[in-house]
Amino acid sequence: MKKVVIAMSGGLDSSVAAALLKRADYDVVGVFMKFWSPFVGGQENRCCSPEAETRARKVAKMLNIPFYVMNFEKEFKKRIVDYFLDGYKKGITPNPCVVCNKEIKFGLLLEKALSLGADFVATGHYAEKNLKKSTGVEKFKFSLLRAKDKNKDQSYFLWMLNQKQLRRILFPIGDYTKNQVRNLAKKFKLPVLNVPESMEVCFIRTTINDFLARYLKGKPGKIVDTQGKIVGEHRGLWFYTIGQRKGIGLAGGPYWVLDKNIKNNLLIVSKNEKDLYKKELMTKNVNWISREKPKSPLKVQAKIRYRHQPTSAIIAHSLKSKTYSLKFARPQRAITPGQSVVFYKGQELLGGGIIC
Repeated sequence: MKKVVIAMSGGLDSSVAAALLKRADYDVVGVFMKFWSPFVGGQENRCCSPEAETRARKVAKMLNIPFYVMNFEKEFKKRIVDYFLDGYKKGITPNPCVVCNKEIKFGLLLEKALSLGADFVATGHYAEKNLKKSTGVEKFKFSLLRAKDKNKDQSYFLWMLNQKQLRRILFPIGDYTKNQVRNLAKKFKLPVLNVPESMEVCFIRTTINDFLARYLKGKPGKIVDTQGKIVGEHRGLWFYTIGQRKGIGLAGGPYWVLDKNIKNNLLIVSKNEKDLYKKELMTKNVNWISREKPKSPLKVQAKIRYRHQPTSAIIAHSLKSKTYSLKFARPQRAITPGQSVVFYKGQELLGGGIIC
């Protein structure tokens, strides 16, 4: 019997994933991960609040599986929160969920699971993996696919994964729609049907700007238009993101944040929303899930943010290692440095990179 460690958050998706694994006759072990939290007075990280732990423990008891709590607070703070703050300090807009999947859920947790003799780690992600023939040295490789439920698909957040990790990962609900998962929760009588979904960054309780204000000092500078004319003052470049319209504090608008000049501490704005549209970007730290660099130019469907519609694009390799240029068939709105751009071929996620 194969042993699998399932990450249980106390939510609907991971609870149903655990039940499906149990039904499939795996030797299932539930693990609740505790992450870093900046809150006091009983407020906790959404992903690992005391209420969430209680629900996860209750589900594990109902399924009659062992349940453990693993404390990753220090590692989460160093690898995820510090990465997040450092990115904003540099004027970019980082995506902590992508790094958390690589470093924590399919990094630290996977290491711990394997050390305990597990064969796999499983999560409640909406994604699928498949074994396919390879033209390389290895006869077979794992591919990462979009989930059956395209509205809930989370493959965008998994582009940093590699073959070594995928070999040991299971996505039990990837072949189900959200409604089917809800119906399974009813069938299994799991007490998680009314748990609200967490759609934001787990360690931020109110707004990103409120969080940043606690950890990054303000650094006021000039706001200029596309002609270089000073039109106002900003309170720190990290409080603004490309495409932002509200909260800039300028009269006579609307204005949109167009760019940031980090060297001169300038926030560049425009009254013309069309200025936000661009057909090309550069991406660095590119990861190809198959480990094989494709021949360029390569036609793909690319996404520049999670809720973005995949758009036809051509990828070309640059002279610098792991750096690529991406040209879109149609101009894209608010291409944002620090965010992830991911590449699809049909349903398969080929990989991704960081927009620079």
